[in-house]
Amino acid sequence: MTTVYDIPADMLIRQAAEELKKNPAIQPPDWADFVKTGVHKEMPPENDDWWYVRAAAVFRRIYTDGPVGTQRMRSIYGGKHDRGSAPSRFKRGSGSIVRKIFQQLEAAGYVAHTSEGRTVTAAGRSFLDNVANNVKPQVSGISPGIAKY
Repeated sequence: MTTVYDIPADMLIRQAAEELKKNPAIQPPDWADFVKTGVHKEMPPENDDWWYVRAAAVFRRIYTDGPVGTQRMRSIYGGKHDRGSAPSRFKRGSGSIVRKIFQQLEAAGYVAHTSEGRTVTAAGRSFLDNVANNVKPQVSGISPGIAKY
C-alpha cells in the first residue's frame, strides 16, 4: 500500500487539506481571518483555506518527523524577519497556530500527546495513508524526472 513517503508533499497536503475540511473537529478559530502566521510575515495569508492547508502540512510533518513539539514546528514554519536597514534575522512562526492545530488533530483522534511530543495515532496513520493511496493514481502518470518535489 502507498504511504506518505511515496507521494510528493504538495500533492498530499492539498488532498489531505480537502479531507480535513470534512472533519468537524478541524475548524479555523475566529481570529484566523486576521492573524499573521509569524512575526516575519507582513500580511495574513491570502488563501481562504490556509488553516486546513497548514493543518495538513503539520499533520504530515508529525507523521514523517514525529514525535515533534511546538517549538520544532515553530522553527519549521519560521522565516527571515526584515528589520529594515539592519540585517535580517530568523524568527520562528506562530506558536498559537501550531498549538491550536495540535489540539484539533488530537480532538479528531489523529494525533496523541506523549512525553516526547506529538505522535500520529493508528487512526491518523490510516487517514494519511488512505489519502496517499487516493493520490497515487494522479502521481503514477508523471515520470520521476519531471515530477515537482
